Amino acid sequence: MLGYLGTKAESGLIESAAASIMRARRIKRIINMSQLPPVTRALLIANVLVFLIQMPGGDTMLAHFALWPLGPHQLARLDNGGVITVGFEPWQLLTYAFMHGGFPHIAFNMFALWMFGGPVENALGPRRYTLYYFVCVLGAAIAQLLTIQLFSPEDFYPTLGASGGVFGLLLAFAVLYPQARVIFFFVPVPVPARIAVVGYMILELVLGVTGTQAGVAHFAHLGGALVGFLLILYWRAQIRR
Repeated sequence: MLGYLGTKAESGLIESAAASIMRARRIKRIINMSQLPPVTRALLIANVLVFLIQMPGGDTMLAHFALWPLGPHQLARLDNGGVITVGFEPWQLLTYAFMHGGFPHIAFNMFALWMFGGPVENALGPRRYTLYYFVCVLGAAIAQLLTIQLFSPEDFYPTLGASGGVFGLLLAFAVLYPQARVIFFFVPVPVPARIAVVGYMILELVLGVTGTQAGVAHFAHLGGALVGFLLILYWRAQIRR
């Protein structure tokens, strides 16, 4: 993995030690899991295909398509001994969300996308759902870049993973289906989605502020959720007019 550079993969839901996974208890009433809507299905396929391509050419793809910090490009040594220049490029604001740091990372993110993406897409429709997902991805990327720039400008590592978009979907699920019951593994009691998701966001904020779980982009997760929430508020305001 790119010589001396450390990678900072966004955590999937299960990768969080405190809240490793959330299950939707009544989700079968909302969507038939064997019939995923088209955009969610396309996102799942695209992420898996990119991961399969990334496996044999990981260093090169990481260098070009993961999200690197703002600032001058730097030289990095590949595992094969080659040297490559790495740094921020505009397209990375989207492409990083299709890159993953390993099988558990993509498996857990795709599980969350599969479980929560369908109900949200059914509620928003494919066009708005597509816009919503990628706005959350952009929001997560900007939040991560600003966090590094403001609080740790000396750090130089890539960010990758669909978690920013997934956290946006979690937020949308809680807004659209607030009474749907979800379960945290560490609290084995069904909780309304809006309470569970707000609690999880607070946990992410605490972990981010305290620096717990190094290597997890907590503020990227929160950025994706926040931007998603603002977009939903905007759409609701438009409907009321």
